[in-house]
Amino acid sequence: MIRGVRGAITIDENKEEDIISHTKWLLEEMIAKNNLQPEQVAHIWFTTTPDINAAFPAKATRFIEGWQYVPVMCAQEIPVPNALPKCIRIMLSAELNVRQEEVKHVYLRDATKLRPDLVKDES
Repeated sequence: MIRGVRGAITIDENKEEDIISHTKWLLEEMIAKNNLQPEQVAHIWFTTTPDINAAFPAKATRFIEGWQYVPVMCAQEIPVPNALPKCIRIMLSAELNVRQEEVKHVYLRDATKLRPDLVKDES
């Protein structure tokens, strides 16, 4: 079954190094928590809030071994008033043999505010 795996992270500054390093961190967490292999992934969508434009977050995928052939796309979120600033979101579509409620979504840094219902205390 194709399942969507969600993730989000905030960055400190609109700089390429922040965008790439934080996106890579988020994507690696999503991969690890869901035990994903690149061959399972149909595609990955990356979105950013309008205050992020120094780099394409999808570029981070190139720095993860074996993931350079996964189709990726970037877009900008709609500018909703009072939205969480400097936020990168990921929607990864993959073949997963789990129920929807078993998918492990990942929210890091201030992005935990977006879906507190999906953020699990792992301590």
